[in-house]
Amino acid sequence: MSVLMTLRVHADPKAVENEDRALMQSIIEKGKQHGVISHHFYGSDDEILVVDEWPDEESFQRFFSASPEIGGLMERAGVTTGPEVTFWRHLDTGDDVG
Repeated sequence: MSVLMTLRVHADPKAVENEDRALMQSIIEKGKQHGVISHHFYGSDDEILVVDEWPDEESFQRFFSASPEIGGLMERAGVTTGPEVTFWRHLDTGDDVG
């Protein structure tokens, strides 16, 4: 069963929105090669949240390790601490919507 991965950092969401689109596309293409199922960025005033769906934790870890350009993106967005990465498994509660 797939997992959700959340990555949370204190940073400037506008910097990510203004990032080079070709770079962003190259990163997501690499993600697809590693099995990403879905990917979304969200932002508040001073935080960025990435929500991905991956086949398993290992697929994300392989992608992240193989993507040093993500570090540059984070640096340009003003990230000063390591990202908070959490993996979530679906709970079968019988009340899913969508």
